[in-house]
Amino acid sequence: MKVDFRVYLITDRKAMAPGGDLPGTVERALEGGVRAVQLREKDLSGKDLFLLAEKLREITARHGARLLVNDRADVARAVGADGVHLGVLSIPPREARRLLGPRAFIGCSTHDLKELREAEEGGADFVTFGPVYATPSKAPYGPPVGVSALAEACGKARIPVFALGGVGPGNAGEVARAGSFGVALISGIVAAADPRAAAEELTRRFAQTGGAPK
Repeated sequence: MKVDFRVYLITDRKAMAPGGDLPGTVERALEGGVRAVQLREKDLSGKDLFLLAEKLREITARHGARLLVNDRADVARAVGADGVHLGVLSIPPREARRLLGPRAFIGCSTHDLKELREAEEGGADFVTFGPVYATPSKAPYGPPVGVSALAEACGKARIPVFALGGVGPGNAGEVARAGSFGVALISGIVAAADPRAAAEELTRRFAQTGGAPK
């Protein structure tokens, strides 16, 4: 599948600004230009995740945006999502493709070149790579890999690479110059006081700097 988005919003309702609701926050981000959302709420029960996915499917469809569900191919299929995003401990990309069909988007989380190569060989359409910068949400996964590692990954990848971890409007240009196809983020939009304005600024910044075509 051809990846047709550059800003990849990852949800985390616990990171939202006080008083925020996740569907409303996602809608404001979409109004600001985001065109791909990953539903990533690992603590929810299957039923609650399904109900939330249904809401986000309706919202993303209304804005012509992609919806991917983290790890749960069954939920993605049930709500008609565009695909799944897989971690290193998830089912292989080929199995997700078999479950969801050839038109599904399959994204994979990667942290080094070995994982990136495995994702490519497994048939992933794109990967996130990081954490590039220090960020609380990715602290459990180790220290940031840095821009030089991102640049090396982008140079060797045969599929689009999205910079992840501490990415925002202030460093979108730096990761684009490193060869990143796009940016993936949580708090830069979800935790913003005005998610729509944050999304507008980020999409504008990345559109200005471009990105490496794949």
